[in-house]
Amino acid sequence: MFKVLFISYYFPPMGLSGVQRSLKFAKYLKQFDWEPTILTTGNTAYYAHDYSLLKEAEAAELNIIRIDGSHINSKLGKKKEVKMPREVIRKTLSNLSKLFFIPDNKIGWSNAAYIKGKEILSKEKFDLIYVTCPPFSSFMTAAKLKKDFGLPLFVDYRDLWNGNQFSFIATPYHKIKHKNYEYASLKAADRVVVINRRIKERILKQYPFLTFDDVSIIPHGFDPEDFENAIKIKKPNNKLIMTYSGIFYENITPKYFIKAFKKLTRERPDVAANYELHFVGYFRKENQNLVNKLGLQEFFRDHGYLNHKDSTTRLLLSDVLWMMVGNTQSADTISTSKLFEYFGSKKPVLGCVPDGAAKTALEEYGASFITPPDDIDAIYNMLIKINDLYKRNMLPKPNQEFVDRHNRVILTEQLAKQFQFFLKEE
Repeated sequence: MFKVLFISYYFPPMGLSGVQRSLKFAKYLKQFDWEPTILTTGNTAYYAHDYSLLKEAEAAELNIIRIDGSHINSKLGKKKEVKMPREVIRKTLSNLSKLFFIPDNKIGWSNAAYIKGKEILSKEKFDLIYVTCPPFSSFMTAAKLKKDFGLPLFVDYRDLWNGNQFSFIATPYHKIKHKNYEYASLKAADRVVVINRRIKERILKQYPFLTFDDVSIIPHGFDPEDFENAIKIKKPNNKLIMTYSGIFYENITPKYFIKAFKKLTRERPDVAANYELHFVGYFRKENQNLVNKLGLQEFFRDHGYLNHKDSTTRLLLSDVLWMMVGNTQSADTISTSKLFEYFGSKKPVLGCVPDGAAKTALEEYGASFITPPDDIDAIYNMLIKINDLYKRNMLPKPNQEFVDRHNRVILTEQLAKQFQFFLKEE
Protein backbone atom coordinates (compact mmCIF):
# COMPACT_ATOMS: atom_id res chain seq x y z
CA MET A 1 0.00 0.00 0.00
CA PHE A 2 1.17 3.51 -0.86
CA LYS A 3 0.35 6.28 1.61
CA VAL A 4 -1.15 9.70 0.92
CA LEU A 5 -1.65 12.56 3.37
CA PHE A 6 -5.17 13.65 2.45
CA ILE A 7 -5.92 17.23 3.57
CA SER A 8 -9.61 18.11 3.55
CA TYR A 9 -11.18 20.76 5.78
CA TYR A 10 -14.70 19.64 4.81
CA PHE A 11 -15.24 16.06 5.93
CA PRO A 12 -17.92 14.15 7.87
CA PRO A 13 -19.57 14.65 10.26
CA MET A 14 -19.94 17.89 8.33
CA GLY A 15 -22.83 17.51 5.91
CA LEU A 16 -23.95 19.11 2.63
CA SER A 17 -22.50 18.38 -0.77
CA GLY A 18 -19.01 19.82 -0.13
CA VAL A 19 -17.89 16.71 1.76
CA GLN A 20 -19.02 14.11 -0.77
CA ARG A 21 -16.06 14.19 -3.16
CA SER A 22 -13.48 13.91 -0.38
CA LEU A 23 -15.31 11.16 1.49
CA LYS A 24 -15.82 9.01 -1.60
CA PHE A 25 -12.24 9.38 -2.84
CA ALA A 26 -10.94 8.47 0.60
CA LYS A 27 -13.38 5.57 0.90
CA TYR A 28 -12.36 3.92 -2.37
CA LEU A 29 -8.62 4.69 -2.57
CA LYS A 30 -7.77 1.55 -0.61
CA GLN A 31 -9.20 -0.56 -3.44
CA PHE A 32 -6.42 0.82 -5.61
CA ASP A 33 -3.50 0.35 -3.21
CA TRP A 34 -3.51 3.83 -1.67
CA GLU A 35 -4.04 4.29 2.04
CA PRO A 36 -5.19 7.83 2.93
CA THR A 37 -4.57 9.53 6.25
CA ILE A 38 -7.24 12.22 6.49
CA LEU A 39 -6.23 15.52 8.08
CA THR A 40 -9.43 17.42 8.81
CA THR A 41 -11.34 19.50 11.33
CA GLY A 42 -12.25 18.56 14.86
CA ASN A 43 -15.51 19.50 16.57
CA THR A 44 -16.77 22.50 14.69
CA ALA A 45 -19.96 24.40 14.09
CA TYR A 46 -21.53 24.14 10.65
CA TYR A 47 -24.85 24.53 8.88
CA ALA A 48 -25.41 20.77 8.86
CA HIS A 49 -23.94 17.59 10.30
CA ASP A 50 -24.54 14.17 8.80
CA TYR A 51 -23.59 11.31 11.09
CA SER A 52 -24.61 8.72 8.50
CA LEU A 53 -21.65 9.94 6.44
CA LEU A 54 -19.39 9.71 9.49
CA LYS A 55 -20.50 6.09 9.94
CA GLU A 56 -19.63 5.47 6.29
CA ALA A 57 -16.13 6.84 6.86
CA GLU A 58 -15.74 4.71 9.99
CA ALA A 59 -16.98 1.60 8.15
CA ALA A 60 -14.25 2.20 5.56
CA GLU A 61 -11.74 2.13 8.45
CA LEU A 62 -10.24 5.44 7.43
CA ASN A 63 -7.41 6.89 9.50
CA ILE A 64 -8.84 10.32 10.42
CA ILE A 65 -6.79 12.88 12.33
CA ARG A 66 -8.76 15.87 13.58
CA ILE A 67 -7.48 19.27 14.68
CA ASP A 68 -9.42 22.34 15.71
CA GLY A 69 -7.26 25.34 14.91
CA SER A 70 -8.33 28.92 15.52
CA HIS A 71 -11.14 29.80 13.14
CA ILE A 72 -14.67 31.10 13.36
CA ASN A 73 -16.42 27.72 13.11
CA SER A 74 -14.38 26.25 15.95
CA LYS A 75 -15.32 29.18 18.20
CA LEU A 76 -19.07 28.79 17.64
CA GLY A 77 -19.41 25.53 19.52
CA LYS A 78 -18.70 21.84 19.61
CA LYS A 79 -20.62 20.02 16.86
CA LYS A 80 -23.14 22.85 16.94
CA GLU A 81 -25.65 23.38 14.18
CA VAL A 82 -25.49 26.97 12.98
CA LYS A 83 -28.78 28.26 11.66
CA MET A 84 -28.38 29.71 8.20
CA PRO A 85 -29.38 33.40 8.41
CA ARG A 86 -31.32 35.35 5.84
CA GLU A 87 -29.36 35.61 2.61
CA VAL A 88 -28.65 39.35 2.90
CA ILE A 89 -27.14 38.78 6.35
CA ARG A 90 -25.21 35.67 5.32
CA LYS A 91 -23.71 37.40 2.31
CA THR A 92 -22.79 40.50 4.31
CA LEU A 93 -21.02 38.40 6.93
CA SER A 94 -19.30 36.40 4.20
CA ASN A 95 -18.00 39.54 2.50
CA LEU A 96 -16.81 41.00 5.81
CA SER A 97 -14.93 37.78 6.43
CA LYS A 98 -13.29 38.02 3.01
CA LEU A 99 -12.28 41.60 3.81
CA PHE A 100 -10.37 40.60 6.95
CA PHE A 101 -9.05 37.13 6.08
CA ILE A 102 -6.84 36.37 3.08
CA PRO A 103 -7.24 33.94 1.40
CA ASP A 104 -10.16 32.80 3.63
CA ASN A 105 -11.38 32.59 7.21
CA LYS A 106 -10.04 29.03 7.56
CA ILE A 107 -6.46 30.34 7.71
CA GLY A 108 -6.30 29.60 11.46
CA TRP A 109 -7.23 25.97 10.85
CA SER A 110 -4.81 25.72 7.94
CA ASN A 111 -1.95 26.98 10.10
CA ALA A 112 -2.77 24.33 12.71
CA ALA A 113 -2.98 21.73 9.93
CA TYR A 114 0.54 22.70 8.85
CA ILE A 115 1.92 22.03 12.34
CA LYS A 116 0.08 18.71 12.58
CA GLY A 117 1.06 17.78 9.03
CA LYS A 118 4.74 18.29 9.85
CA GLU A 119 4.35 16.02 12.86
CA ILE A 120 2.64 13.30 10.81
CA LEU A 121 5.13 13.41 7.95
CA SER A 122 8.08 13.36 10.35
CA LYS A 123 6.87 10.17 12.05
CA GLU A 124 5.69 8.12 9.07
CA LYS A 125 6.74 7.57 5.48
CA PHE A 126 4.27 8.97 2.95
CA ASP A 127 4.41 8.88 -0.83
CA LEU A 128 2.28 11.87 -1.72
CA ILE A 129 0.32 14.88 -0.40
CA TYR A 130 -3.21 15.56 -1.65
CA VAL A 131 -5.26 18.63 -0.78
CA THR A 132 -8.79 19.52 -1.86
CA CYS A 133 -9.95 23.15 -2.11
CA PRO A 134 -11.71 25.28 -1.00
CA PRO A 135 -10.64 26.45 1.51
CA PHE A 136 -7.61 27.66 -0.42
CA SER A 137 -5.64 28.42 2.72
CA SER A 138 -5.23 24.63 3.00
CA PHE A 139 -3.54 24.65 -0.43
CA MET A 140 -0.96 27.06 0.98
CA THR A 141 -0.44 24.67 3.90
CA ALA A 142 0.06 21.73 1.55
CA ALA A 143 2.55 23.75 -0.51
CA LYS A 144 4.61 24.43 2.62
CA LEU A 145 4.54 20.74 3.56
CA LYS A 146 5.70 19.83 0.05
CA LYS A 147 8.62 22.25 0.40
CA ASP A 148 9.56 20.81 3.80
CA PHE A 149 9.37 17.13 2.87
CA GLY A 150 9.88 17.02 -0.91
CA LEU A 151 6.80 14.90 -1.57
CA PRO A 152 4.70 15.15 -4.76
CA LEU A 153 1.73 17.48 -4.28
CA PHE A 154 -1.68 17.01 -5.88
CA VAL A 155 -4.27 19.78 -5.51
CA ASP A 156 -7.96 19.22 -6.23
CA TYR A 157 -9.91 22.31 -7.34
CA ARG A 158 -13.60 21.84 -6.56
CA ASP A 159 -13.98 25.48 -7.57
CA LEU A 160 -11.89 28.32 -8.92
CA TRP A 161 -9.73 30.28 -6.48
CA ASN A 162 -9.60 33.60 -8.31
CA GLY A 163 -12.80 34.59 -10.08
CA ASN A 164 -15.14 32.00 -8.61
CA GLN A 165 -18.86 32.69 -8.37
CA PHE A 166 -18.69 33.59 -4.67
CA SER A 167 -15.56 35.74 -4.74
CA PHE A 168 -15.54 39.19 -3.19
CA ILE A 169 -12.38 41.21 -3.81
CA ALA A 170 -12.62 44.26 -1.56
CA THR A 171 -9.54 46.17 -2.73
CA PRO A 172 -6.70 46.01 -5.26
CA TYR A 173 -4.51 44.85 -2.37
CA HIS A 174 -6.79 41.82 -1.86
CA LYS A 175 -6.67 41.04 -5.57
CA ILE A 176 -2.88 41.10 -5.64
CA LYS A 177 -2.56 38.97 -2.51
CA HIS A 178 -4.95 36.31 -3.80
CA LYS A 179 -3.18 36.20 -7.15
CA ASN A 180 0.25 35.93 -5.55
CA TYR A 181 -0.85 33.24 -3.10
CA GLU A 182 -2.39 31.14 -5.86
CA TYR A 183 0.63 31.62 -8.12
CA ALA A 184 3.04 30.44 -5.41
CA SER A 185 0.84 27.50 -4.45
CA LEU A 186 0.43 26.32 -8.05
CA LYS A 187 4.18 26.63 -8.57
CA ALA A 188 4.61 24.14 -5.74
CA ALA A 189 2.00 21.69 -7.06
CA ASP A 190 3.05 18.73 -9.17
CA ARG A 191 -0.44 18.02 -10.53
CA VAL A 192 -3.68 19.99 -10.57
CA VAL A 193 -7.01 18.15 -10.66
CA VAL A 194 -10.19 20.05 -11.62
CA ILE A 195 -13.85 19.07 -11.91
CA ASN A 196 -14.53 20.26 -15.48
CA ARG A 197 -13.00 21.58 -18.69
CA ARG A 198 -14.08 25.18 -18.08
CA ILE A 199 -12.08 25.41 -14.84
CA LYS A 200 -9.07 23.84 -16.57
CA GLU A 201 -9.25 26.44 -19.35
CA ARG A 202 -9.45 29.30 -16.84
CA ILE A 203 -6.46 28.09 -14.81
CA LEU A 204 -4.31 27.51 -17.90
CA LYS A 205 -5.16 30.98 -19.16
CA GLN A 206 -4.42 32.65 -15.81
CA TYR A 207 -1.15 30.76 -15.23
CA PRO A 208 0.73 30.11 -18.50
CA PHE A 209 3.55 28.29 -16.69
CA LEU A 210 1.15 25.33 -16.36
CA THR A 211 1.07 22.95 -19.31
CA PHE A 212 -2.01 21.16 -20.63
CA ASP A 213 -0.79 17.91 -19.05
CA ASP A 214 -0.26 19.56 -15.65
CA VAL A 215 -4.03 19.92 -15.22
CA SER A 216 -6.30 16.88 -15.38
CA ILE A 217 -10.07 16.59 -15.17
CA ILE A 218 -11.82 14.24 -12.75
CA PRO A 219 -15.48 15.27 -12.56
CA HIS A 220 -17.92 14.93 -9.72
CA GLY A 221 -19.80 11.66 -9.56
CA PHE A 222 -22.14 9.42 -7.61
CA ASP A 223 -21.61 6.42 -5.35
CA PRO A 224 -23.68 3.43 -6.54
CA GLU A 225 -23.78 2.13 -2.96
CA ASP A 226 -25.82 5.19 -1.96
CA PHE A 227 -28.61 4.14 -4.29
CA GLU A 228 -28.32 0.43 -3.50
CA ASN A 229 -28.67 1.18 0.23
CA ALA A 230 -31.43 3.78 -0.06
CA ILE A 231 -34.70 2.94 1.64
CA LYS A 232 -37.31 1.89 -0.90
CA ILE A 233 -40.59 3.76 -0.43
CA LYS A 234 -43.73 3.25 -2.46
CA LYS A 235 -44.96 6.36 -4.21
CA PRO A 236 -48.03 7.63 -2.31
CA ASN A 237 -50.04 8.90 -5.30
CA ASN A 238 -49.98 9.53 -9.05
CA LYS A 239 -48.84 13.13 -8.75
CA LEU A 240 -45.73 14.20 -10.64
CA ILE A 241 -43.15 14.56 -7.86
CA MET A 242 -40.42 17.08 -8.67
CA THR A 243 -37.61 17.39 -6.10
CA TYR A 244 -34.81 19.83 -5.41
CA SER A 245 -32.03 18.65 -3.09
CA GLY A 246 -29.60 21.18 -1.67
CA ILE A 247 -29.50 24.73 -0.36
CA PHE A 248 -30.20 28.15 -1.82
CA TYR A 249 -27.73 31.01 -1.47
CA GLU A 250 -26.08 33.77 -3.50
CA ASN A 251 -27.56 33.52 -7.02
CA ILE A 252 -28.81 29.97 -6.48
CA THR A 253 -32.43 30.93 -5.87
CA PRO A 254 -35.82 29.30 -6.47
CA LYS A 255 -37.64 32.59 -7.01
CA TYR A 256 -37.85 32.31 -10.81
CA PHE A 257 -39.07 28.73 -10.56
CA ILE A 258 -41.66 29.73 -7.94
CA LYS A 259 -42.91 32.60 -10.11
CA ALA A 260 -43.10 30.28 -13.13
CA PHE A 261 -45.17 27.84 -11.11
CA LYS A 262 -47.46 30.65 -9.99
CA LYS A 263 -48.04 31.45 -13.64
CA LEU A 264 -48.84 27.77 -14.20
CA THR A 265 -51.53 27.87 -11.50
CA ARG A 266 -53.13 30.89 -13.16
CA GLU A 267 -52.95 29.85 -16.81
CA ARG A 268 -52.89 26.03 -16.62
CA PRO A 269 -54.39 25.02 -13.27
CA ASP A 270 -55.05 21.55 -14.67
CA VAL A 271 -51.30 21.03 -15.12
CA ALA A 272 -50.34 22.66 -11.81
CA ALA A 273 -52.73 20.36 -9.95
CA ASN A 274 -50.70 17.35 -11.08
CA TYR A 275 -47.45 18.57 -9.44
CA GLU A 276 -45.98 18.01 -5.99
CA LEU A 277 -42.87 20.12 -5.44
CA HIS A 278 -40.48 18.72 -2.82
CA PHE A 279 -37.46 20.47 -1.30
CA VAL A 280 -34.74 18.69 0.64
CA GLY A 281 -32.12 20.80 2.39
CA TYR A 282 -32.47 24.43 3.41
CA PHE A 283 -35.35 26.08 1.59
CA ARG A 284 -34.77 29.34 3.57
CA LYS A 285 -37.37 31.52 5.25
CA GLU A 286 -37.39 34.17 2.53
CA ASN A 287 -38.28 31.54 -0.08
CA GLN A 288 -41.08 30.12 2.06
CA ASN A 289 -42.37 33.68 2.48
CA LEU A 290 -42.56 34.01 -1.32
CA VAL A 291 -44.47 30.72 -1.56
CA ASN A 292 -46.90 31.96 1.08
CA LYS A 293 -47.28 35.36 -0.57
CA LEU A 294 -48.19 33.72 -3.88
CA GLY A 295 -50.56 31.25 -2.22
CA LEU A 296 -48.71 28.11 -3.36
CA GLN A 297 -48.45 26.27 -0.04
CA GLU A 298 -50.56 23.32 -1.20
CA PHE A 299 -48.00 22.41 -3.89
CA PHE A 300 -44.77 22.69 -1.85
CA ARG A 301 -43.32 20.14 0.57
CA ASP A 302 -40.31 21.33 2.61
CA HIS A 303 -38.53 18.34 4.19
CA GLY A 304 -35.71 20.37 5.73
CA TYR A 305 -32.20 18.97 5.97
CA LEU A 306 -32.04 15.17 5.72
CA ASN A 307 -29.06 12.88 6.11
CA HIS A 308 -27.56 11.62 2.90
CA LYS A 309 -29.31 8.25 2.96
CA ASP A 310 -32.74 9.84 3.42
CA SER A 311 -32.10 12.50 0.79
CA THR A 312 -31.08 9.76 -1.68
CA THR A 313 -34.36 8.01 -0.90
CA ARG A 314 -36.19 11.22 -1.80
CA LEU A 315 -34.39 11.38 -5.15
CA LEU A 316 -35.49 7.86 -6.01
CA LEU A 317 -39.07 8.60 -4.98
CA SER A 318 -39.20 11.51 -7.45
CA ASP A 319 -40.30 11.52 -11.07
CA VAL A 320 -38.19 14.51 -12.07
CA LEU A 321 -35.39 16.37 -10.29
CA TRP A 322 -34.76 20.11 -10.47
CA MET A 323 -31.58 22.13 -10.10
CA MET A 324 -30.45 25.64 -10.96
CA VAL A 325 -27.27 27.66 -11.36
CA GLY A 326 -27.61 31.43 -11.34
CA ASN A 327 -26.09 33.87 -13.80
CA THR A 328 -22.80 35.00 -12.25
CA GLN A 329 -19.37 36.08 -13.45
CA SER A 330 -18.11 32.50 -13.57
CA ALA A 331 -21.33 30.52 -13.83
CA ASP A 332 -19.90 28.65 -16.81
CA THR A 333 -17.41 26.88 -14.51
CA ILE A 334 -20.03 25.53 -12.08
CA SER A 335 -20.92 21.83 -12.13
CA THR A 336 -22.20 21.00 -8.67
CA SER A 337 -21.76 17.61 -7.06
CA LYS A 338 -25.53 17.54 -6.49
CA LEU A 339 -26.12 17.41 -10.24
CA PHE A 340 -24.01 14.27 -10.57
CA GLU A 341 -25.88 12.60 -7.74
CA TYR A 342 -29.00 13.37 -9.75
CA PHE A 343 -27.39 11.55 -12.66
CA GLY A 344 -26.77 8.53 -10.43
CA SER A 345 -30.51 8.33 -9.73
CA LYS A 346 -31.15 8.07 -13.50
CA LYS A 347 -34.13 10.40 -13.12
CA PRO A 348 -34.97 13.12 -15.67
CA VAL A 349 -33.62 16.53 -14.65
CA LEU A 350 -35.01 20.02 -15.16
CA GLY A 351 -31.88 22.18 -15.27
CA CYS A 352 -32.30 25.94 -15.10
CA VAL A 353 -28.73 26.84 -15.99
CA PRO A 354 -26.68 29.27 -18.08
CA ASP A 355 -24.26 28.20 -20.80
CA GLY A 356 -21.33 26.37 -19.31
CA ALA A 357 -20.21 23.16 -17.64
CA ALA A 358 -23.54 22.31 -16.00
CA LYS A 359 -25.45 22.75 -19.25
CA THR A 360 -22.94 20.61 -21.14
CA ALA A 361 -23.24 17.84 -18.55
CA LEU A 362 -27.04 17.96 -18.74
CA GLU A 363 -26.92 17.73 -22.52
CA GLU A 364 -24.61 14.70 -22.36
CA TYR A 365 -26.82 13.07 -19.72
CA GLY A 366 -29.68 13.12 -22.20
CA ALA A 367 -32.68 12.89 -19.85
CA SER A 368 -32.72 16.64 -19.40
CA PHE A 369 -35.00 19.63 -19.78
CA ILE A 370 -32.89 22.79 -19.98
CA THR A 371 -33.90 26.45 -19.60
CA PRO A 372 -32.07 29.67 -18.71
CA PRO A 373 -32.04 30.12 -14.91
CA ASP A 374 -34.10 33.33 -14.82
CA ASP A 375 -36.51 32.89 -17.75
CA ILE A 376 -39.92 32.51 -16.11
CA ASP A 377 -41.75 31.87 -19.38
CA ALA A 378 -39.26 29.18 -20.45
CA ILE A 379 -39.58 27.39 -17.09
CA TYR A 380 -43.37 27.65 -17.31
CA ASN A 381 -43.42 26.08 -20.78
CA MET A 382 -41.02 23.34 -19.70
CA LEU A 383 -43.25 22.43 -16.75
CA ILE A 384 -46.13 21.93 -19.22
CA LYS A 385 -43.94 19.79 -21.47
CA ILE A 386 -42.70 17.65 -18.58
CA ASN A 387 -46.26 17.03 -17.38
CA ASP A 388 -47.38 16.04 -20.87
CA LEU A 389 -44.56 13.49 -21.20
CA TYR A 390 -45.22 12.17 -17.70
CA LYS A 391 -48.92 11.63 -18.49
CA ARG A 392 -47.97 9.68 -21.61
CA ASN A 393 -45.27 7.69 -19.76
CA MET A 394 -42.66 9.12 -22.12
CA LEU A 395 -40.19 10.87 -19.82
CA PRO A 396 -36.68 10.55 -21.32
CA LYS A 397 -34.11 7.97 -20.24
CA PRO A 398 -30.47 8.91 -19.57
CA ASN A 399 -27.40 8.04 -21.57
CA GLN A 400 -26.24 4.99 -19.60
CA GLU A 401 -22.65 5.23 -20.85
CA PHE A 402 -22.45 8.81 -19.54
CA VAL A 403 -23.87 7.72 -16.17
CA ASP A 404 -21.42 4.84 -15.88
CA ARG A 405 -18.46 7.18 -16.45
CA HIS A 406 -19.35 9.09 -13.28
CA ASN A 407 -19.32 6.16 -10.89
CA ARG A 408 -17.24 7.27 -7.87
CA VAL A 409 -15.33 3.98 -7.90
CA ILE A 410 -14.18 4.57 -11.48
CA LEU A 411 -13.30 8.20 -10.73
CA THR A 412 -11.25 7.15 -7.70
CA GLU A 413 -9.42 4.64 -9.86
CA GLN A 414 -8.54 7.50 -12.22
CA LEU A 415 -7.13 9.49 -9.30
CA ALA A 416 -5.13 6.53 -8.02
CA LYS A 417 -3.69 5.90 -11.49
CA GLN A 418 -2.56 9.52 -11.65
CA PHE A 419 -0.92 9.13 -8.26
CA GLN A 420 0.80 5.96 -9.44
CA PHE A 421 1.79 7.31 -12.83
CA PHE A 422 3.34 10.35 -11.23
CA LEU A 423 5.39 8.26 -8.85
CA LYS A 424 6.65 6.19 -11.79
CA GLU A 425 7.55 9.40 -13.57
CA GLU A 426 9.51 10.50 -10.53
